[in-house]
Amino acid sequence: MQIAESVIAITGAGQGLGRAMAVYLAERGAQLALLDVNEAGLEESVAACRALGAEARHYLVNVADESAVDRGFADVVSDFGRLDVLVNNAGIMRDGMLLKVKDGKVADRMSLAQWQSVIDVNLTGVFLCTRAAAAAMAESGNGGVIVNISSVSRAGNMGQTNYSATKAGVATMTVTWARELARYGIRVAAIAPGFIGTDMVAQMRPEILENLVKQVPLRRIGEPDEIASTLAYLIDNDYVTGRVIEVDGGARM
Repeated sequence: MQIAESVIAITGAGQGLGRAMAVYLAERGAQLALLDVNEAGLEESVAACRALGAEARHYLVNVADESAVDRGFADVVSDFGRLDVLVNNAGIMRDGMLLKVKDGKVADRMSLAQWQSVIDVNLTGVFLCTRAAAAAMAESGNGGVIVNISSVSRAGNMGQTNYSATKAGVATMTVTWARELARYGIRVAAIAPGFIGTDMVAQMRPEILENLVKQVPLRRIGEPDEIASTLAYLIDNDYVTGRVIEVDGGARM
């Protein structure tokens, strides 16, 4: 699918990787529908895209809220006339060990709230947004592209029971949907980033960041534009579907 003039919806677009992908696509002539719960961040992202000459609008949507998602995507289609691409980027972290044991007794454990909040956004949110977007694409008869943001943590990572479970789920849903939706001309793929230089990573303590870099064979943190360029490839290449592309500097061997 050609990026120029395509209508592309990006969730979690109010900051970080979502904004970087939006700007990257705006530079290439895309029309952007940006979704997030962060209204101030959304306004900044829209302004950045418009400064590049792109048409961009923002939608205040909680991806874990079924009615808000359905309403938000209906508004996108109404405003732009169609939807060509969805990027499921919205996600949160609530890290913690399953159990912490001190002197032979359980001192702490991951709470149900920690578990459920991540499941709601990272897994259910991807399901709800994909269902709404795929319905619009199928009804249009023009097909489309859905790209999910997974993570190398889908293989399992200490302190991330909830996050790793959701990112593994996103990867398997990607393959399932690619098989189900191909008949409607809809391709589905995913990107599994490693450590990427977003604002969140930049705010880490230097010693923690140094330890992260040591886990990467290429010995550096990835750049947001390296994820965005992978997204552009997946949109552009009409013969790629059902695949998870790892962009991690070799961190997951």
